Amino acid sequence: MSTTHPSVIGGAASARTGVRWRIFGVIALLTVINLADRTTLSVGMPTIAHELGLSPTMQGLILSSFFWTYALLQVPGGYLIDRMGPSRVVTISTLAWGAFQTLAAFATGGLSLLVTRLGLGAAEAPLFPAGGKLNALWLSPRERGRGAVLMDSGSYLGAGLGGGVIAWLIYALDSWRMAFAVAGIVTIGAGLVAWRYLRDDPAVHPAVNEVELAHIRTPVPGMAQVVPAGTPLASRAVAPVMLGRCGWAMMNFGLITWGPSYLAQARGFDLKQLGGAMAVIFICGFLGSLTAGFGADALQRRGLPRNLVLKAMLCLSGLGVLGAFLLLPTIADPAAAVALLSGTVFLLCFGSLYWSFPALLAPADKVGLVGGMMNFAGSLGGIAIPIIAGMILQATGSYTVVLHFFSGCAALYVLGTLLVPLAERETAR
Repeated sequence: MSTTHPSVIGGAASARTGVRWRIFGVIALLTVINLADRTTLSVGMPTIAHELGLSPTMQGLILSSFFWTYALLQVPGGYLIDRMGPSRVVTISTLAWGAFQTLAAFATGGLSLLVTRLGLGAAEAPLFPAGGKLNALWLSPRERGRGAVLMDSGSYLGAGLGGGVIAWLIYALDSWRMAFAVAGIVTIGAGLVAWRYLRDDPAVHPAVNEVELAHIRTPVPGMAQVVPAGTPLASRAVAPVMLGRCGWAMMNFGLITWGPSYLAQARGFDLKQLGGAMAVIFICGFLGSLTAGFGADALQRRGLPRNLVLKAMLCLSGLGVLGAFLLLPTIADPAAAVALLSGTVFLLCFGSLYWSFPALLAPADKVGLVGGMMNFAGSLGGIAIPIIAGMILQATGSYTVVLHFFSGCAALYVLGTLLVPLAERETAR
């Protein structure tokens, strides 16, 4: 493939191409599939648990097992992204997780299902850190908020539409195994798309012209930046980002893993109602993520400090969901509960802005590593919350205490956000 790109034709500047947004369109597609594949087990769990005879605690262990390897490989994955390049790692990752998703269709018991989830977690681990790296390589500083949420918002669309599609496939095919196999084959196809289109360097993408390349690489004066990673300030900055991300992830993955069972058991939804409710809830999350990203970039263009914009939007998110989780157990009407959950997830998904932090906290050659550290913290939350929720549910027989625990996670999310010491001085990236 050619390593050149179109330039100025006939001495007149050509219109700026938009390849950078198509790159993030591909990443968004992969995150949709990424979360859809994760969600297959959560949506299918009521059926799978009945067929395989799984207790609530065992269900929690299997739901959590994805995050054991997902967390373990975050930092090594970030290191590989910085060394091998994000595009290559994304392609290998997508093909591998498609294979493990397909293998899950052949599980014969709790143990074999758990093993396929371990493989799925390992294979999916590099995707989001790689997206954070591509954010730094492909977008100008004023576009990185939108890039972050285009990447992360796909996950909510995947959890919503993917959950609905999987529920429909299980119902239509009368087989969770066939639904898993279809999901795996689609993922392998998406991996081939990533191999064909993604590039690490805008200069070597054949569709990028000189105007777009100059736009990407021109520094933007007046954009505040955190001191590079490796200095005392940046090292202290990474810890609160990890803390806040962990609190956010416990709520996010708590809803993804136990949300379907909550709607089925506490609210009496059947499989078709469950698929529709999950779609509505997480599509609201998708819209919330887009609102956060485009809103943050718009406020910064109007001259508001990046520090103020990011912290205000993230704290609004955390405080809003804290109150919503406390209120939810008092809502008797199932439709009203879904409406409140939809608003909750809309605000929760402002947390997509956390993917702006790696490009702020690290120099270009360490963005993947910092993204991996942040996602490692989120993965620890993902490991803990399915088990904790399962244990609480088995001990109390009620989802109320689980929802109150989620409120405590929201407080952790707000605290971590407030402690991130974004630099106030004005420098060029």
